[in-house]
Amino acid sequence: MLSRRALLAAAYSPLALAPLAVLASRPARAWEPDRPLSMIVAYAAGGGTDTAARLLARVLEKQLGQPVVVVNRAGAGGEIGFTELARARPDGLTIGFVNTPAIVTVPIERPARFTLESFSFIANIVDDPGGLWVLTASPIKSLEDLLAEARRRPGEVSYGTTGIGSDDHLAMLALERATGTSFLHVPFAGSSQVRTALFGRTIELAVVNMGEGITDWRQGVVRPLGQLATRRWDAAAEVPTLRELGHDVVEGSMRGLAAPAGLPPEVLARLAEATRRAVATPEFLAGAQQQLLPLRFLGPEAYTAELQALRANYGRLWAQHPWKE
Repeated sequence: MLSRRALLAAAYSPLALAPLAVLASRPARAWEPDRPLSMIVAYAAGGGTDTAARLLARVLEKQLGQPVVVVNRAGAGGEIGFTELARARPDGLTIGFVNTPAIVTVPIERPARFTLESFSFIANIVDDPGGLWVLTASPIKSLEDLLAEARRRPGEVSYGTTGIGSDDHLAMLALERATGTSFLHVPFAGSSQVRTALFGRTIELAVVNMGEGITDWRQGVVRPLGQLATRRWDAAAEVPTLRELGHDVVEGSMRGLAAPAGLPPEVLARLAEATRRAVATPEFLAGAQQQLLPLRFLGPEAYTAELQALRANYGRLWAQHPWKE
């Protein structure tokens, strides 16, 4: 307990401790990083995820006042990078650029060293709907043409995706169930390989995100048959959704920021606000337009809720139709 003399001294000394009531009324000081941040990307350098992450890192560091260094940890369908992020210290200095469906589906498919509860989700940035693409010279002109061909040649119409369990693969499984058709799946390591296979006529259909196929479309090389979104993406407003075409198939890839679980609330709030400001800057918007990124910002609560809903949906799908091919 303070003596009467100490209390009197406190009343007249500007260097003395302030009364407890005054201290309690002062707002907590906002967190600021005092060292460079690491942004883990669970995919290889040069891919669509990596280039989007590097754009965000470049703009985000101006909001945080510290460098944001991208660290690629590719492998096992994203599991290596996601695991490293989950195991990092929750101090705000290690963040990650994470993707769906892998961040959700890997723990559903197999024993993994992370779950959604292993992360503090900061903000979603991109929501790139899936797309169905054929060569411009293909006799398949529409989705109905594609389905008719699949019924004529069950299990023979080949389609390429970015891998087993990818959003592209899950979209086609959903389309098969919705239409009673059967296709031939050819998985690849990335969207560039899928597009190369389509150009070389190794496959008949490419299933890649709209943002990954739109440049080829604008150059007249491919034709979109439909986009797997809830509504048409503004940059491809003339392409109908599968829902509009009578098939309730919605699939895509969300990409956003996460940190290890246990992130202090003030740190999460600072990172989320910095991200919100970063993605609204002219620099980021110009870069996103150049990369043809379909943007969809979600704050921490909305982003977490969306991922939890995805987990419930994918969990039900796995129980009924495991994608183990």
